[in-house]
Amino acid sequence: MGPEKRSPGVVILLSIVTCGIYLYYWIYCVSKETKEFLGNDQINPGMEVLLSVITCGIYLIYWFYKYGKLQAEMCQRAQMVVTDNSVVYLVLAIFGLSIIAVAIMQSQFNTIWDNTYYKS
Repeated sequence: MGPEKRSPGVVILLSIVTCGIYLYYWIYCVSKETKEFLGNDQINPGMEVLLSVITCGIYLIYWFYKYGKLQAEMCQRAQMVVTDNSVVYLVLAIFGLSIIAVAIMQSQFNTIWDNTYYKS
């Protein structure tokens, strides 16, 4: 069994209903799954969440850009067409639309998981 596929809509809904608390849980899970997929020991899921909290979300702007780049690397490793949405995620986060970035990002993760772990 591979990483968890999540519905982008459910991620958004839970993030709104929990006033953003679920978003930090999601960041932790996504960071952990990315670390395991890439085998990158420099990714620290706990530190990602901690920096997001202590900077009152400012670190998240960088996080979205960083994980956009990591997703592109993951696409390459999964032998998929490389999609680098890092600038899109960055712009959405800067303009306070990070919830849209979350939906796009989760959808991309689901595609990566489908091509890697859940092939029929």
